[in-house]
Amino acid sequence: MNPIDRALEVLRNGGLVAIPTETVYGLAADASNARAVARIFEAKGRPVDHPLIVHIAAAEQLPQWAREIPPSAARLAATCWPGPLTLLLPKAEHVLAAVTGGRDTVGVRVPAHQMTTELLTRFAGGLAAPSANRFGRVSPTTAEHVRADLGDLVDFVLDGGPCPVGVESTIVDCTVEPPQILRPGGISPDEIRELLGADLATTDGPSRAPGMLAAHYAPKARVLLAESRAIADTIATDVPGSWILDHSDLATYARSLYADLRAADERGIAVVVAVLPAAAGLGYAIRDRLTKAAHS
Repeated sequence: MNPIDRALEVLRNGGLVAIPTETVYGLAADASNARAVARIFEAKGRPVDHPLIVHIAAAEQLPQWAREIPPSAARLAATCWPGPLTLLLPKAEHVLAAVTGGRDTVGVRVPAHQMTTELLTRFAGGLAAPSANRFGRVSPTTAEHVRADLGDLVDFVLDGGPCPVGVESTIVDCTVEPPQILRPGGISPDEIRELLGADLATTDGPSRAPGMLAAHYAPKARVLLAESRAIADTIATDVPGSWILDHSDLATYARSLYADLRAADERGIAVVVAVLPAAAGLGYAIRDRLTKAAHS
């Protein structure tokens, strides 16, 4: 059977499918099936009040999931989708509380991956899909990562190859004015600011979207942070058996970040000394992930 045909069969029967996206692999279930959504939380060990993102095939489907689409959201959807951007919006009445963590808002995005676009188009609905790994651990960017983390807990893995971006989507809260970036990701805050032609509000308040917890994305190894390679070299000299994580190119750093952290665990490295890139472009997202990994 064709892999997409098999994925559709599993989803329509209430199963879990790991799907490839441009960011990371997602653990997907029918967003309108309460039992299927519950299985996501069970498989990941995820707190039930931690909201999920609904993935759709095209921006035209957004009114099916959001009861209101502010001008800022409409502009971002028109310019960034398909792509690594999630919009937080007032949820439509039918959206399950299990998907939103009991909140009155829902995160929605249109992923940019050919296989998952075809899957979503043929599914003709929304797929709730957090990252396909155990809650709080390192996100998966290959099908092999998913299988290693979840094993038989996922019913089918749709293998779309390595994820080209490598860090999760940017989440923008469009329920407030001006909008807030709740999680930096594949689209930088500077790009969002330029697209909207306005400043963004400072992110504050309780966790209300994926990735907002202080500790997340964590390997088994202890993660220490360094603001420069020179500082990292000094730390590594003082910590025997440590390993330095650093890439000069931001796209490479983002794309390989989670694979590098997983590789450190596989090699039994106890301490990773991660060099923080400058806060610009993808550097915002990389700094965010490493800072949260270091908090765990």
